[in-house]
Amino acid sequence: MNNQTWLITGVSSGFGLELTKQLLEKGHTVIGTVRNDDTVQTLIKQYPKTFDREFLDVTDTEAIQLLINKIYQKHKIIDVLVNNAGYGLFGAAEELTDQEIDKIVATNLTGSIQMIRAVIPFMRMQQAGRIIQISSYGGQVAFAGNSMYHATKWGIEGFCESVTQELAPFNIGVTIVEPGGARTEFRYGSAHVAELMPEYDNNPAHAFLTMLDPTNGLAAGDPVKMATRMIESATVEPAPLRIILGSQALDSTIQTLEKRVEDFKKQTRLAASTDF
Repeated sequence: MNNQTWLITGVSSGFGLELTKQLLEKGHTVIGTVRNDDTVQTLIKQYPKTFDREFLDVTDTEAIQLLINKIYQKHKIIDVLVNNAGYGLFGAAEELTDQEIDKIVATNLTGSIQMIRAVIPFMRMQQAGRIIQISSYGGQVAFAGNSMYHATKWGIEGFCESVTQELAPFNIGVTIVEPGGARTEFRYGSAHVAELMPEYDNNPAHAFLTMLDPTNGLAAGDPVKMATRMIESATVEPAPLRIILGSQALDSTIQTLEKRVEDFKKQTRLAASTDF
């Protein structure tokens, strides 16, 4: 693809950092948002003309709009938006605090929604653009101890699936990326864990503790390969609505959806019984 301008949130680690590295190596321009730029100092020095580091807290809606306005004044175009900023929150629903719930919703869900809403007017005027929303196979499959993470991912997937229909007439594509477990800071560094209650010991709600311990085996997903597939998806026409990355994630999603459809089909008489 020709050199493009990509806006990526949360580039200080994980998928955001890997996407940025690969895109810069290919000659693209990347506007990357961070809350702390310690980990991107090398990129700032190595790519002074094509890497534009911007500070942003995605929970600040006013700051999002100001940043998008600033970017368009400077770069004139955003070809691709990647909503990557987000984190995992683990613990039983009862163990979570009100503050923890509010923060993850503001970051993973509302922050992504407001980023998309902010770029829409400009992409609509461009009559072109691609939005890549980083979700998770946890946007389709639910596990105990992950309730609020799932709430944000299921929520943003519903939002994107609706918005993609609104934006298609303007030649703007939307792709939801659903990675499985990957060897990134998301699982082995940035995960937030609630203050655990002994009442939930030996309960499925605490099964995630095994997953977060690298001594129990590392995740199968290669973040380098996953980032490459995400970049490649931006050239696919029409834009794929969803891409799942990781064989285990795909198997689990298919099994879950097949079971869901099977359960729905059993309700044919029940559903019809409420019709006039």
